[in-house]
Amino acid sequence: MESSDALVFFGATGNLAHKKIFPALAALVSRDQLNIPIIAVSRSGDTREQLLERVRNSLTEHGDFNQDTFDKLSGLIRQVDGDYADINTFRKLKDELKDAKRPIHYLAIPPSLFETVIDSLAEVGCAANARVIVEKPFGRDLASARELNAALHKAFDESSVFRIDHYLGKEAILGLSYFRFANTFLEPIWNRLYINSVQITMAEDFGVESRGAFYEEVGAIRDVVQNHMLQVLAMVAMEPPSGRGTEGLRDEKVKVLRAMPPILPADVVRGQYEGYRNETGVKPDSTTETFVALKAQVDTWRWSGVPFYIRAGKGLATTAMEVYVELRNPPTGVQLGQVGVMASNSLRFRLSPDVSISLSANVKAPGEEMAGREVELSFNDMPSADGLDPYERLLGDAIDGDTTLFTREDFVDEAWKVVANVLGDATAVHPYFRGSWGPEASDRLIGEGGWHNPNENDA
Repeated sequence: MESSDALVFFGATGNLAHKKIFPALAALVSRDQLNIPIIAVSRSGDTREQLLERVRNSLTEHGDFNQDTFDKLSGLIRQVDGDYADINTFRKLKDELKDAKRPIHYLAIPPSLFETVIDSLAEVGCAANARVIVEKPFGRDLASARELNAALHKAFDESSVFRIDHYLGKEAILGLSYFRFANTFLEPIWNRLYINSVQITMAEDFGVESRGAFYEEVGAIRDVVQNHMLQVLAMVAMEPPSGRGTEGLRDEKVKVLRAMPPILPADVVRGQYEGYRNETGVKPDSTTETFVALKAQVDTWRWSGVPFYIRAGKGLATTAMEVYVELRNPPTGVQLGQVGVMASNSLRFRLSPDVSISLSANVKAPGEEMAGREVELSFNDMPSADGLDPYERLLGDAIDGDTTLFTREDFVDEAWKVVANVLGDATAVHPYFRGSWGPEASDRLIGEGGWHNPNENDA
């Protein structure tokens, strides 16, 4: 695959550019992995000097400022300032691209502007042989996602569309899929015969903070379940990817979602932390969920009958992301003199804030009786959860044309189908206290054994 020979990004003076894009570009430059023209497009009216000052501030506040790197990055940056609704802005962009044959366009702008920008790129000839990067959210539901994809496909083939979900670029998420397929001992037990259930928890101990107006429009299901958490579920449940191309991993993840029946309202509990309605931008009678717990199924030969429990929320007891796999109990009472009940074995993947893998086991407790106790075998010498910055990894991959870690159109479609029945006010919203683990009603979903709360009973 050929690498892009110019990077154009719209929204150069926006918040995403300030916090993520410029620091990622600087990191690529510092490692000599980026030496193509970077054309920053915005509607700010800034001079070039003002734009470069924004870049300096971005690297100082959110990156690792280095004068040599800043100078090299500044030398690559060109500027186009103008209204996205004005075709002359795109004519100026065409001039700045000069002899570029394979540009990549990063739309770091609201989805409502995508069609306007794409139509203009096509009109002036900037979309030919080009690629495009777009940020989530990929729609608000199945219909809007398909409208968004139709707008993209007016000028770009699906193979040229790179949908960024920064979660897929995290070191820990990549480590999860690697661990699954790099260890022989895991595969024989990774199925319905040995696994009792899977829990995936994404907890945040903070609230919506200054994003109340945004959160009112999305809620927890749209914000993290439909994308991040279904991606993690797919990595846990998928079959080993086959082939040496870039599509094997994406093919297998889509197969998982296609095997998932739509989640039913009876299998969902939504919650809202007390005080959410007092946040700036939130309606006084809001029914938006800041917490959701749900039960899903994957109807494949490997997973039939194994429940997958997903839980996500803000204002919870801690901040952590974890996959907890509970194994089936062995026969009890078959050893001569054995007393007591043995705990289920489990495998825990801690994805954030630290990265670790733990296996629980039963050993004999000291004393005369054949009684046991549970211990946890932990592998804590794992790479940092930070690792390579996700945007640095993903932007580098997009420029190189590697689609592996980007979300494909059919995954987006299938993910919306899975949650279609439980969007909006399909279920009641239950209040819960900040610092708790969500509403008590969520306990009814999971039955005996309950939720495994990160940081509780960990070794």
